[in-house]
Amino acid sequence: MTRFKAGDEVFAFPGASFGSHAEYRTISEVGLIALKPNSLSFDEAAALSFGGTTALSFLRDKSGIKCGDKVLIVGASGSVGTAAVQIAKHFGADVTGVCSTTNLDLVRSVGADRVIDYTQADFALQRETYDIILDTTGTTSFARCEHALKLGGRLLLVLGSFAQTLGLERPSKASGKKVIAGVASAKAEDMNYLAELARTGDFRPVIDRSYLFECAAAAHAYVDTGRKKGNVVLTLHHLHQAARAAA
Repeated sequence: MTRFKAGDEVFAFPGASFGSHAEYRTISEVGLIALKPNSLSFDEAAALSFGGTTALSFLRDKSGIKCGDKVLIVGASGSVGTAAVQIAKHFGADVTGVCSTTNLDLVRSVGADRVIDYTQADFALQRETYDIILDTTGTTSFARCEHALKLGGRLLLVLGSFAQTLGLERPSKASGKKVIAGVASAKAEDMNYLAELARTGDFRPVIDRSYLFECAAAAHAYVDTGRKKGNVVLTLHHLHQAARAAA
């Protein structure tokens, strides 16, 4: 196959195999790799992958999101959350984001129709109901949010408890509601799909900070604080400089 040629600018994602903390990595041309949108930097293109493929897997593939759905996203300011807000809007959903006070403007800026400050209000105690509740934080049980789901509603657990992952938290069949957990799946065509969303302006990844590759430990330490917005990126500027010099 000849999907790519020498000099093509691409972005790729190792998925569950990890191994992306390396200066060089081989990947099959039929793997999770796509041409980089011209509108994005390499840092931005790299940040498309994890949050984008996870949000796409849960919203489109696992839950069957459709135009007009009311969607609540818990943890809307993180990597998956900011991607989910934008992808849900792309599918025509009405989106509410849940985040902290400092991130309200950020979540609005990526397209949320409304935001809930979890330090001031609990979405589970309000009267609004949703077709989909997507939790990226591991803080939402079905028991807590059951009444916030419409008939046929789905609780999507990007991050859940061990019991939830095993499928032990099951709604009654009579409720018509579902709890959907598990691992996000990613396919090569998903990378092209995300690239096209970036080209049309429907999805632009949020980058909080960029660190040089040799500062990877500091990057992880920052992520572990739980205060990051969107994505944290490792850069290999010396490789980019070498490539420009060779050209």
